[in-house]
Amino acid sequence: MTLRLDSMTAAPDAVKAVYGLETYVASQSGLDHRLIHLLKLRASIINGCAYCVDMHTKEARKDGLSEQWIALVSVWHEASIFDARERALLGWTDALTNLAQTGAPDEAYEAMQAAFSEAEITKLTVAIGTINIWNRMAVGFRMQHALDEAA
Repeated sequence: MTLRLDSMTAAPDAVKAVYGLETYVASQSGLDHRLIHLLKLRASIINGCAYCVDMHTKEARKDGLSEQWIALVSVWHEASIFDARERALLGWTDALTNLAQTGAPDEAYEAMQAAFSEAEITKLTVAIGTINIWNRMAVGFRMQHALDEAA
């Protein structure tokens, strides 16, 4: 695949607006970074964004999350490694990332209500929306992840 366009060159103010959301999520929302890693990785897997999966896997690893935890995000329904809060967030991430198919079902929201405050649900939903913007830009514009070494 070849890069279709450089969005920062094409519309820097649009990209800066998305960075504003990213800055809020990462450093102003007060959200646990483990949860942010979880939703970013899960949404990126769903959206088939190799660029973002590569980035968020490396970031999660750098922040001390285990290889097993990272690897099992893609099959979370079957994995026992995730706690109730993480499972609620994974379900909500799936529901919102696949919104056209799911319609954000009540059971996914109810799991979030049982695990998080209304403020946390709102902030996590903004984080899910933000990674979905990045995924759409990266996949749509064919951004390429770096190769660390030959296979």
